[in-house]
Amino acid sequence: MNYISIQDINSLSKWVKSALKIKKNPLKNQELGKNKTLGMLFFNPSLRTRLSTQKAAINLGMNVMVMNFTNEGWTLEFEDGAIMDSGASEHIKEAAEVVSQYCDIIAIRAFAGLADKEKDYAETVISGFLKYATVPIVNMESAVRHPMQSLADAITMEEYKTKHKPKVVLSWAPHPKALPQAVANSFVEMMQMQKDMDFVITHPEGYELSPEITKDCKIEYDQNKAFENADFVYVKNWSNFKDYGKVTNTDPNWTVTAEKMALTNNGKFMHCLPVRRNVIVSDEVLDGENSIVIQQANNRTYSAQLVLQKILKKL
Repeated sequence: MNYISIQDINSLSKWVKSALKIKKNPLKNQELGKNKTLGMLFFNPSLRTRLSTQKAAINLGMNVMVMNFTNEGWTLEFEDGAIMDSGASEHIKEAAEVVSQYCDIIAIRAFAGLADKEKDYAETVISGFLKYATVPIVNMESAVRHPMQSLADAITMEEYKTKHKPKVVLSWAPHPKALPQAVANSFVEMMQMQKDMDFVITHPEGYELSPEITKDCKIEYDQNKAFENADFVYVKNWSNFKDYGKVTNTDPNWTVTAEKMALTNNGKFMHCLPVRRNVIVSDEVLDGENSIVIQQANNRTYSAQLVLQKILKKL
């Protein structure tokens, strides 16, 4: 069993219930991971993902090894048949097979490069490990998806929803740097699995996500209109998909403020973190009583623990 996409889940509602059960007694299955090793490979920085996944593994009794490829590992070649006469020192074929001998599960974090859409959406790094590793692979954020985050988001909304069919808004917000679409993509895919929620995406015209991801989701270009009567407002920047990887809009009018949140149904503010204060969201909103970003981050442990627990039971 691999966990690459939120779509690998057979029943989101059942998984969320299982995660909340784990949260009540996180040390219940400490024997499950005994003498098993999780290898965590980072091609990009991390705070919540690294610590929450490591904590989840420890809760299950696992050993954990962490490697930062940015400054510790050899540069890897992912193209089959490549003539490796410059740059990369090791091919993914050997690397993945070798790491598989040391670990029972491999978790990988590798962001989009945002220079080549075709290469990013082919998921070069994750695909290479899936092809050549001989143990299960877990996605800790890839070029296209962040399914650990979206599972934690589903858990958080289940905890905080106050009515049967809440309205959920995914809103773009400005950012000075080009950011991947992975978090937004996985949030959209998770929401498409929700049976009892109304969902709308809001962003400036020209900032549409991949149509293969959004499909028939409702899109509203008027942020204020989208926020009306919302129960959850999930805010995230992403770089341009059409003009791939570019920042083509930094309009501060898309920053989430208290005035905009006042349009909601006493809505909860969500963000995956890290967040740029007073660019993505105002201090007043982020520090306000309806901000649940810290609780959301806490649930990262239980989303990771559920994924690892499911895989361990199949080993």
